[in-house]
Formats: sequence, structure tokens, C-alpha cells
Amino acid sequence: MASDDPKTLVSTEWLAAHMRDPDLRIIDASWYMPSEGRDARAEYDAEHIPGARFFDIDEISDARSKLDHMAPTPEKFMSRMRAMGVGDGHQVVVYDGSGIFSAPRVWWLFRLMGQMDVAVLDGGLAKWLAEGRETEDMPPVIRDRHMMVRFQNQMVRDATQVAAAAKLGAPQIVDARSPARFAGTEPEPREGMRVGHIPGSRNVFFKTLLNNDNTMKDPAELKAVFEAAGVDLEKPVITSCGSGVTACILALALERIGKSDHAVYDGSWNEWGAVPTMPIETGDA
Repeated sequence: MASDDPKTLVSTEWLAAHMRDPDLRIIDASWYMPSEGRDARAEYDAEHIPGARFFDIDEISDARSKLDHMAPTPEKFMSRMRAMGVGDGHQVVVYDGSGIFSAPRVWWLFRLMGQMDVAVLDGGLAKWLAEGRETEDMPPVIRDRHMMVRFQNQMVRDATQVAAAAKLGAPQIVDARSPARFAGTEPEPREGMRVGHIPGSRNVFFKTLLNNDNTMKDPAELKAVFEAAGVDLEKPVITSCGSGVTACILALALERIGKSDHAVYDGSWNEWGAVPTMPIETGDA
């Protein structure tokens, strides 16, 4: 069970107890890999936690980029949140249909925009449903709320910054992909992509941070997972993955253990693996 913290992770029990709070806003941030064949928006329309708004990760992104769901501009984020009735003074709880998968991406986006009162629902919709809790299929009543964005540059890194980190060995780069993808023994889901990992990076498969029911492990266990992978928690960290989604699970886990000096490589392997001049390594860390 989550040790409830409205800035990182809250339990289903916490959410149930705060459902009627006037300044609570719930967001369904479900997103699935194309190979899963699931339609996140259709599933939201059919059933969601009462009052939840749907956050389209692919649409609320930087339309100027050729890369998948890159962080939107502050102006676009503010516009979309106002249209969803989410703004300053709201406590936000984000969930997804997988337990903990895409919700941390939206948690990170809020924090990137300077909005700190946001938490991920531990275990997500699956745990909520397993406990027989209330759902609905009605859209929420939207009331505009202004949002002031204070973009946090230190929370995101680009390819140039990551290349420098790889060359210098600092900050540490931690990759959330599976061990086989990290080692380059399994093909990437995106056709034509090179295989392997950023030189010098460590591998913390995001699933190793979760329990069997897709809730997040407790802080002591999280710390042990990072340390077992050779991550020096005294040093800054850049998290990476395939396209910037599961890297945010690592960011959430780091925040849960009290580590704040971390950033997400937004382009991740979707960018690095597509550029022939970027160095790569294969095999274990």
C-alpha cells in the first residue's frame, strides 16, 4: 500500500476518502503501446473513476516535433488544462489502466510545468476496479480554472546534454527498458531502430520497481533496486526509456526515495536510436 503523499503517490483508499474535495481533479492518463491493440479514449468513455478527465498523451504534446509525444510547450499545456478545468490550487491525482505505466508521464509533465500538487494513483484503475469502487461513463462538468506555468528546465534533457553526460560519465543515465532491449538482444518495437543502449548507462527495468499487482514498491525496496543496478544515488540522474513514458516511472520512484536531482531524457531511444552518429553499446551495463 502507498504511503500517501499528495505530491508523489496516493492509495485508492486516499482517493476514495477525498473524492468529494472541491479542489480535487482526477485525470485518466491511460496510454498503451500500439501492439496492445487497446483504445485508451474508448475505454475512458466506457468507464472511468467519477469526475475523471481524459489526458491524451499523444495530442497534448509538441506538434512541431517528429518524435512521439514530446513535452508540449507551456502555452499548449496551459490551454489544454484550462479546457479540462484543471488549474492553480487543484490537487491532481493521475491514474492509468495498466496500474502504473503512463500516469507517471503526466505526473512528470505537471511537475515540469511547475505544478507540484499532483500524485499518481497507486495501482491505477485496475486496483480501483478490483476493490469494487465506483465508476461512471459520464463526462465531467468542466469549469475553467487559470493555470500559471513555471517551466522547470532542470527536469528535462535533450540529446546534446545526454551525449555530454555519456561522455563525461555524469550525470548518470538510467534506462527503464527491458534488459533484452537494453542489451540489444531483442529488436526495438519501432521498425528500423538500432538496438543497444546509451554508452555508460545503467539498466533499471521499470517493472522491477513494481509489485505483482502493479503498485509501486515501498521506498526501501525502490532504493535497493537502484543500488543493485549500480546506480549511485549520491549523484544526479537522467532517466531514459523508449519514448519518454516509462522513464517517468523511474523519476517517480526516485522522488519517492527522496531524490530530487533527476531529469528525463524526453527523446529517449526513439531519438538516440534513430541517429546514426550517436554512439551505442550492446550487452549488459
